Amino acid sequence: MRISVDKEKCFSSGNCVFTVPDVFDQDEEGYVVTLQTTPPTELETRVREAAHTCPAGAISILED
Repeated sequence: MRISVDKEKCFSSGNCVFTVPDVFDQDEEGYVVTLQTTPPTELETRVREAAHTCPAGAISILED
């Protein structure tokens, strides 16, 4: 699994950060920042949840 984010779509809801703070953060302006583009297996379920619940649809999951 690889993560791709589209900062142009992000509107700073922070859901991803609350769901998986080990993988996502927000920059000074509140936009999503990916801390790990290839998360460990144990976080994949939570990363999928973050992508699914992102209100802006800014997070994409790319399967290896």
